[in-house]
Amino acid sequence: MAAMKNWKDALIGPNATLRAALDTIDRAGCQLAMVVDDEGRILGTLSDGDARRALLRGVSLDDRVDAVMHREPTCAKAADGRQAILDAIRQIGVHQIPLVDERGVVVGLSTVDDFLSLPERPNWVVVMAGGMGSRLQELTRETPKPMLRVGPRPLLESIVRSYADQGFKRFFLAVNYKAEQIERHFGDGRELGVQIDYLREDQRLGTAGALSMLPERPATPVIVTNADLLTREDYAGMVEAHEASGAQATVAVREYEMQIPFGVVREQNARIEAIEEKPKRRFLVSAGICVLSPEALQVVPPRTYFDMPTLFETLIAHGGFVRCHAIDGYWLDIGRLPDYEQANSDFNEVFRDRNP
Repeated sequence: MAAMKNWKDALIGPNATLRAALDTIDRAGCQLAMVVDDEGRILGTLSDGDARRALLRGVSLDDRVDAVMHREPTCAKAADGRQAILDAIRQIGVHQIPLVDERGVVVGLSTVDDFLSLPERPNWVVVMAGGMGSRLQELTRETPKPMLRVGPRPLLESIVRSYADQGFKRFFLAVNYKAEQIERHFGDGRELGVQIDYLREDQRLGTAGALSMLPERPATPVIVTNADLLTREDYAGMVEAHEASGAQATVAVREYEMQIPFGVVREQNARIEAIEEKPKRRFLVSAGICVLSPEALQVVPPRTYFDMPTLFETLIAHGGFVRCHAIDGYWLDIGRLPDYEQANSDFNEVFRDRNP
């Protein structure tokens, strides 16, 4: 979570005067006062622009701030993570946004500057972009699936941009099917402000085998992601949670619900005990993103077909800690034509803050 350190200086009570609110804004240096009740719950906000307009309307500096504050401020949930907070700032076009907990209590103030000063992260990002996209065959005969356009650009470019926005700068693209199109588009990554190298598969290596082709053992955990995901995940937060846990691997998961289209019979010794009509079942499913500690990469055999589930099973069998990390925000796996159509439908809304 990105938040300015002196955010408490921007808090003020509803009984304070407009003059006191302006003093608060000046002291905090954030162009915004957050009006809260005695328990810290947000009641409204007052920007320096709000104050100026109030004075032009004839409001006195001695009038109460709650008479001129914005009573329905846009806030971000502190638990939502960096990316969701940045999205909110971009979408409403403000310089700062209050951060609140589930009770509406202010716990921070996030500004654009918090993100501009985001440090470069040392973690490598490996994107598995070598698949044939056979389920999208009519679209992928001439174009590899990661290069299909979603919105104004190829899907793979949006994936790289989303990581780069969070400070990740070193990328490895595992390529195979029509790899020349991917390499021609991205080059060395310089135009996107990142460094891109390629893991060129001369045979099918599965969803994890290309990891054996990394040029050296990384010094920090590596993010591995599929190249057909449209998501707004807080990748930096995921890495930090992985490092804090001591796990060898962290697997991003989503809740998936499916409805059985029949009545489900529960019986014992041929005696029916209950019939549940078209029940819904919920499962945790892999979301196609994981974080691997350097030692976990030793499990991957050199240049051999090897899938990610096998990697996790091997770690677990040897007593390793493989943890799950829930993704709650927008996420779409583009595996079928309806998914691709949905991605293009969603893009302008979910990624409208991005530059083409």
